[in-house]
Amino acid sequence: MPVVPYKPAEIIEPQDLVESIRSRRGGNLLNLDRMLLHSPPFATGWNHLLGIVRNDLEVPAKLRELSICTVAILNKADYEFIQHSPEFLKAGGTKQQLIALQHLEASNSKSSLFDTTEQAVIQLSIEMTQSIQVSKMTMDTVKAVLANDQHLVELVGVIATYNMVSRYLVALGIEPE
Repeated sequence: MPVVPYKPAEIIEPQDLVESIRSRRGGNLLNLDRMLLHSPPFATGWNHLLGIVRNDLEVPAKLRELSICTVAILNKADYEFIQHSPEFLKAGGTKQQLIALQHLEASNSKSSLFDTTEQAVIQLSIEMTQSIQVSKMTMDTVKAVLANDQHLVELVGVIATYNMVSRYLVALGIEPE
């Protein structure tokens, strides 16, 4: 149950912001949007940042969505996992990988369902989410498997951003549609 009631789905103010969100969402407002719209300045900044993170980065979508799903599982952010599981599948992930992520522990991030790069992304996501500090070994491994420094910087940014998202969702009790 949400801590603050959602704004009504038929909200029209501020019109330009609501239209921008609706166009990005195929005409709908998600519960997340309806919560964010309690603060139009916050909703504006959120949608700008998340739009870039979702659409304008060079790091491969599969790795981005893998890290997002991992963060969601670790933070018990069901809403985030429900929203991003289909995106992970569209990006080339498998249902078996999603099931494995739902039973994620640091010890099984080495599952044969994940290649070396995916295992490194999962481990980076685990360390950034659970302890914030990333071990030298993990960082060296991630750097070795990613194409370039831009991908590393972007991936770390995605993990940090979606830790913010999951904390927002969980703290405010935002429910899946």
